[in-house]
Amino acid sequence: MQYALLIYAEPGYLEGLPAAEREAVQAEYAVLAEDDRCVGAAQLRPAETATCVRMAGGRTLLTDGPFADTKEVLGGFCLIEAADLDEALELAERIPAVRLGGTVEVRPLAPGPGQAGLRNAERGSAGRGETGAGKARRGEDRRGEDQRGEDGHGEDGHGAVGRL
Repeated sequence: MQYALLIYAEPGYLEGLPAAEREAVQAEYAVLAEDDRCVGAAQLRPAETATCVRMAGGRTLLTDGPFADTKEVLGGFCLIEAADLDEALELAERIPAVRLGGTVEVRPLAPGPGQAGLRNAERGSAGRGETGAGKARRGEDRRGEDQRGEDGHGEDGHGAVGRL
């Protein structure tokens, strides 16, 4: 069964860590993303970059910023394939944001025709192809274009591309 691990944390929670600890946390995220049970993973840009789309009176309304103003924000996700909820929870416990004060919401995906497509699209001939998360770890966008700055990090200068 597939589960979404939704990672909530305070914005900038990694920036307050010493450089060596921050690098160790980033390495932990990379190990999780490479786990065979991980179908895909990505870090989201800061909540301030969000745009919400709503309908009111038949008109589309666009608002800048996150849907809700909260202390913790959805900062990333990991889509996993797990035998059961216990296995999904074991993986969620390994996400560094948990021990650093964040929350991981574990939610099963609803069954449907799109779920099989997710499984098949993310797997290659050896059983595990390169996912969008793999491209993101290399700093590429969906078109294969490099989105890293001169320092080799994401556009925000903090390595946001590919980090959970």
